[in-house]
Amino acid sequence: MTRRGLIIVALAWLLLLAGPLAAQQFEQVGDYQIHYSAVNTSFLPRDVAEEHNIQRSPAMALLNVSVLEVEEDGSTPPVTASVEGSVGPLGEAGGSPLAFRSLRIGDTPSQVAVFRIQDDEPMRFDLRVRYDRNAPPADISFIQRFYTER
Repeated sequence: MTRRGLIIVALAWLLLLAGPLAAQQFEQVGDYQIHYSAVNTSFLPRDVAEEHNIQRSPAMALLNVSVLEVEEDGSTPPVTASVEGSVGPLGEAGGSPLAFRSLRIGDTPSQVAVFRIQDDEPMRFDLRVRYDRNAPPADISFIQRFYTER
């Protein structure tokens, strides 16, 4: 397997593992599943982080958002979506805007954003996900607590 192939497999593996390591959740909106997962960037393999220009740090986390369309036969092909949002400490109004960028692993598109975390502090995420240009964006909110390595 080529180096690029190994990197793709490693990143896909990491995104699949993000569920047990962090908040791996989804919301069903009509025929779409909006999946979101946040994980500390220090969990990323060094080669994967370098390939995708993601800073590895115990004080940084990565938010990944992807959308699947549930078809009549039960299959769930990925859908290209755009995401806007913010993150901030729980209890504070507003939050810092997240800078999302597209990332494609094989045929699966996703939107990712890197942000700073504080140890043992719950963070609130407010997202607007546009998965269908003929529908209004979906509003997704969730709270997650992060821990830094010591």
